[in-house]
This record gives sequence, C-alpha cells and structure tokens, in this order.
Amino acid sequence: MKTIGLIGGMSWESTALYYQHINREVARRHGGLRSARVHLISLDFQDIADLQKQGDWPRMTEILQTAARQLESSGAEVLLICTNTMHRIAQEVQSVTALPLLHIADVTADAILAAGLNKVGLLGTRFTMEQTFMRDRLAARGIECVVPDELGRIEVHRVIFDELCRGVVNEDSRQKLIALVRELAAQGAQGVILGCTELTMILQPGDGGLPSFDTTELHAMAAVDFSLS
Repeated sequence: MKTIGLIGGMSWESTALYYQHINREVARRHGGLRSARVHLISLDFQDIADLQKQGDWPRMTEILQTAARQLESSGAEVLLICTNTMHRIAQEVQSVTALPLLHIADVTADAILAAGLNKVGLLGTRFTMEQTFMRDRLAARGIECVVPDELGRIEVHRVIFDELCRGVVNEDSRQKLIALVRELAAQGAQGVILGCTELTMILQPGDGGLPSFDTTELHAMAAVDFSLS
C-alpha cells in the first residue's frame, strides 16, 4: 500500500470527508481492520481565505509548495490538494516535488466521460466558477461547463464560506442551490459538478434533476486506486 499525502484544512470539514472516504474504501476492499496510510498537512484556512480575498496567489503558492515538500520528505508517495479552488496553482505545486499530483479536474473528467456526458454545470467558489483553471482543464477533455449567473455565483460562494466551511447545513440554502441546479439544466447541462469539496455536505445525488459529480469522493477514490495499485 502506497502512502497518500494530503494538503488539507481548506476547509477541515471537507478534509475530514477525504479521510473518511479513503479509509472506508480501503477497509471495504481489504476487510478486517485495514486502513489507509495517510500523511496530512492541515493548513489554517483563515490564512488561505484572507490571501484569497487579497488575490495574493504567489503567497498561497509558497504555502502549498512548502506543504508539498514536507509531504515528500515525510515519505508520501502521491499528492492531493484537498480543495478545488487551490488547483488554480496545481502546476506550481507539482513543479517543486517529484511526487505525482492527482488533479481533481482530471478524475472528475474521467467520471463525466464514463457517464457519456459532455456538458455539465459547475458549482463552486467564485474563484472556481469565474476563473478558467477548472473549465479549461475540462474543456481539454471535450467537456463544456456552464455556471450560474452572477447572483447565483454570489449565493453559492456565500453558502460555502459562511455556512459549509463552518459545518452549517441550512435547508433554505439547500433549496436555493437546488434551484440553481435546475437553472443549469435549463441551460443544457446534463449533470452538475459539485466543484467545491464542501458542497457534498448539502447536495445529494439527483438534486435538481441532474446526476452530480462529487469531486471530493472522486478525488479520494482516485487516491485509493493509486495507493492500492
């Protein structure tokens, strides 16, 4: 079993889901008391969130690069950044380590194409929905993404930062997100990417009438596949 290296804490709520998914899947495949070999660097998300607001991506790059080096030195054999938004700097993080980095957009694209789809909605932070780092990576695989309008993007971002990252799941917010999924379906989306690792806390498969692609679980399962390969 290879050791999985996680850069987490962004937020710790979703990092906890990674840890659960990875260990439960290893136990499911091997039985008994088996669990995964995991090394975790858990960052203080307040530091990252403040830098995101400031647009200081160079400083965030330094922080994640340091975490990647620490994981490599610790004996990790594969690297995951446990957040969609910070994949904006995935290439820069990969550049400082010999470890393979499992990109969250790649494993999501694999699942979308396996389902026979080529046009999906994308929900996430405003950084993920408005910048092109996720959409371009998916477009390279032949997948078109549609996102909510500006008011919708503001609402999704608010739910993520003000509620989900704090462990709050609000039914009114859930219904608003479901309405946004329906709007994406009206734009021709055949499915929806839960493109923030906290969104799986509030949206269930089939909400809004579309199949969903949970990036948190997909990323975690890819880590297990690598570890057990």
